[in-house]
Amino acid sequence: MSDKPTAVRVYLARVRTALADLPAGEIEEILEDVRPHLAELEAELGEGARVEALIERLGTPESYAAELRASGGYPAPGEDATQVLATTAPSLARPRIALWGLVLCALALALLAFGAAVSVRAGVLVGLLPFVPVFLVSAALLLSGGVEPVLALPEVAWLRSTVAKGREQEDAGKFLRYLGSLKPAWWVLCAVALVCFGLVLMLRQRGAVVLLPFLLVAAVAAVWAGPRVRTDRRLLWVAVPISAFVIGSALGGFGAAIDLFARGTSSAPRPYYSSSADNYGNDQLTYGGREVGNVYAFDAEGKPLTEVYLYDEEGRPITVTRYGCERASGSRQKIGQDNRFPRPKIEEGVTDDQGNFNGYNGYRGACREVTEVPFSAAIPKVTAPGTATATPPPSPAPTR
Repeated sequence: MSDKPTAVRVYLARVRTALADLPAGEIEEILEDVRPHLAELEAELGEGARVEALIERLGTPESYAAELRASGGYPAPGEDATQVLATTAPSLARPRIALWGLVLCALALALLAFGAAVSVRAGVLVGLLPFVPVFLVSAALLLSGGVEPVLALPEVAWLRSTVAKGREQEDAGKFLRYLGSLKPAWWVLCAVALVCFGLVLMLRQRGAVVLLPFLLVAAVAAVWAGPRVRTDRRLLWVAVPISAFVIGSALGGFGAAIDLFARGTSSAPRPYYSSSADNYGNDQLTYGGREVGNVYAFDAEGKPLTEVYLYDEEGRPITVTRYGCERASGSRQKIGQDNRFPRPKIEEGVTDDQGNFNGYNGYRGACREVTEVPFSAAIPKVTAPGTATATPPPSPAPTR
């Protein structure tokens, strides 16, 4: 191994000299905080990096030391170096809120994107609304205080130190450098994944079309901000949430695909009916992927039955939300849920001045309940097994 000092050692030696007026313990603490960052930067620059390259990225060691003094609340050279300005030392609360606000929002994005991909429902993403204020506060603290206090946090320093140590190990270092080489492709992949995710949701749910513009903006932001994170760490507040959303949606889509494949290859009969809830939490019944609002039953003679109660094979009632007309507003309203069928058909419309319901022209909103069965059913005649009568063969034609 060569004994030639690395660029980081030379740079830190000059920083130490510029901070020589401070207590030795304080100097060591400052250098320990910044050493992982410098090691990571040197790894990015590649083997054989020179001190000049570090100076180009960070400025001279003397100016860098001056920034460390200011961020740590230490006196400038020439002042009373033995007095530590504890009263003016910056608080860790603001940068810590900025950091963990970002982490919390990223985790929420990943989990909700996973749920939306599994169920293919855009309504799941409504759960992001409580996290919007958290993200805005985090971003505001970042813009007001800068990224340097966040990078100087003990937990961030530990993480960067761990990554730097991993880079020093041969196998782990090769793997991390390989991942680093994939960053440009990752941001393009994020953009494509966001657009595809939005299109899939839009095809499955018409209401999801309002989500597509936001995903398109996020796709453009990923391509623009991702490659610039290396030089501007503030863009992590853009890149990290986008990456978390893409990873969560990818894992959810992968899980949904596996579940769909397993159901398709299973020999057990698949139930065609399913009970679920709509985007407003109301129970609904679906058949073949389409919502069923009513069920009509007929007897063997084709006569409609009323007061029919539906149960599944385990005796559980198939309860579905029931709607009725609310006279106060003249509109369709939820009045409860039960398993009694058929339900009256709710028709919304308007009434004219004479009180005639027409549904097209008029002045006052109204609705009405229609109890008639809207169709007739021709019930096929089914003969019980063993009782079928054979059809006599046709008589042979008479011969002359």
